[in-house]
Amino acid sequence: MAYGQHQSFYLRDRWLSKGLNHLLEDERFFYNKESFEKIGLGKNMLQSLRFWVVATRVVEEKFNKEQKKAHHLTPLGEIIYKFDRFVQFGETAAILHYEIAKEKEPATAWYWFFNVFPQYSISKDELLQSFIQWVSKEEDREVSIKSLKRDIECLIKLYTAGHSTFDPEEVVQSPLYKIGIIEERNNVIYKKVAKVENIGLMPLMYTLLDYKDRKGIDTVAVDEIVNEKGLWGKIFNMDRASIVNALELLTNQSIYHLSFTRTNNLDTVKLPAVSPLEYLEFEYKRKVESLI
Repeated sequence: MAYGQHQSFYLRDRWLSKGLNHLLEDERFFYNKESFEKIGLGKNMLQSLRFWVVATRVVEEKFNKEQKKAHHLTPLGEIIYKFDRFVQFGETAAILHYEIAKEKEPATAWYWFFNVFPQYSISKDELLQSFIQWVSKEEDREVSIKSLKRDIECLIKLYTAGHSTFDPEEVVQSPLYKIGIIEERNNVIYKKVAKVENIGLMPLMYTLLDYKDRKGIDTVAVDEIVNEKGLWGKIFNMDRASIVNALELLTNQSIYHLSFTRTNNLDTVKLPAVSPLEYLEFEYKRKVESLI
């Protein structure tokens, strides 16, 4: 598991676009000495951007032919770069959030907060202590408390920077604040039940299709969607009523709709026979065309 790799900087507006632009020109961009000057970021911010492009899974790090580390856009990254590299759509923000939080690596704090940590309101200090306790149980090695504290502070900022018009430190907002799933008031952190209109139906279907591919299934129980790590109840803080409402909306999609079967014993969902990336490409094209 990994901690503190963001250098205490949350993902800023326009950062992904900047990073992807440069990586398309130079796969070794993050390792070149003059890169921070080219992109107009400080050295620590550049390291942070390197973390975020990988954590959002729009970029992957591999060894090139010379056995040197290099970065390339993933298929997801190519789709987002093509249709919404400035993260103007709430749907894109929700997809990026999902990719950050769905697995333990590389954004462990995010995985823990959304998938493991059960409380919906807690003071910032108590939140840090809960994270420290969990890490100490999970890790054989000692992890710096400072790194864990930076993770918690960065996590909160990623979803709240941009909400306040009174805090001068929030002049640069995060693209993920628009999904509205965390709120901070009087040093208390609140997980908020995500509204379907803030997330969008496209990311909700994408998460189910991604889950289908990863698990090798074509049906999923509503109880799983509510309780399973990496699905709506955890990732988007959604309660059962919100989940059922969103599922019913997805059954009405004209193309790539799901089938929702409700019984006394087990409510199940049959997912359409399309890959998550094919679905995203189709929906982004349709969304962009509707705006022209």
